[in-house]
Amino acid sequence: MSVTTPVATSGHTSHDLPTAKTTAHTRKVEKTYYLMLVPAVGLFTIFITLPGLVGMFFSFTNYVGFGEWKFVGLTNYVSIFSDPRILQSYGFTIFFAVITTLVVNALALMLAIGLNAKIKWKTGLRGIYFIPMVISSIVIAYVFNYLFSNSLPALATSVGWAGGQTSLLANEQWAWVAIVIVAAWQSIPGAMIIFLAGLLGIPEEVYEAASLDGANAWRQFRSITFPLVFGYVIINTILGLKNFLNVYDVIVGLTGGGPGTATSSVAMTIFSGFSGGDYAYQMANAVLFFILTVFVSILQLRLIRNRDLEL
Repeated sequence: MSVTTPVATSGHTSHDLPTAKTTAHTRKVEKTYYLMLVPAVGLFTIFITLPGLVGMFFSFTNYVGFGEWKFVGLTNYVSIFSDPRILQSYGFTIFFAVITTLVVNALALMLAIGLNAKIKWKTGLRGIYFIPMVISSIVIAYVFNYLFSNSLPALATSVGWAGGQTSLLANEQWAWVAIVIVAAWQSIPGAMIIFLAGLLGIPEEVYEAASLDGANAWRQFRSITFPLVFGYVIINTILGLKNFLNVYDVIVGLTGGGPGTATSSVAMTIFSGFSGGDYAYQMANAVLFFILTVFVSILQLRLIRNRDLEL
């Protein structure tokens, strides 16, 4: 006959033990958290959220920026899809963003590899290359405007090159090249910093082992460097594409959207419409551009999540 011995227990039952859920709900939040959060949320709401909601409201009206208005429904949105000027601005903006992102990534990676090598005055060269980051975009644009409009044509005239005697900014087919050059010149240092961070994380032993196996510089780049910094390529692509979609000040300083409307970006079209009596119409354009930007951002976030990257 077996005898069951009762197990000694403490005076507390399982119901008396605190659970993780109970602890989470009873955790006290520091007042400093609210002291920093509430003003930030309040300022964001007043200066960003509320103006955005008001603008979305007026996008369904015929409001010109002052005076009376009335609802027109989706008229503004429907008209946008048949407006050649707005469609052209979207085409130029997307084209410019893609091309400039590719140029910036390629040149920034090459410069980062060069500045990461064992060369003299490496620290000084890094400082020189980072100068464009601290200069205002509009100042850079006006300086390059002078170069493209005066210095380069004068130089072409002195050497007898007929094709360069007119300003590149006045050429409807090639003015975008000047904008890409200026935007890339200012953006390359930022991308280069990110690439340098990735290159510094690659152990030297990896390259030494590759050299012992007979791998040349190109093979080392293709099999070691690029695969190990590919995550940084994605980060730079995401950051660059987002910034270049909103291009405005560089175009203002270089071409003003010209010749004609050949280099008019979406942001420039929207801002020019606000002062030209098309407030509601361009506000509808701004809403569509916001939706496009959100869509691109969601795709980028999914790309980051799939590759376990962090910005």
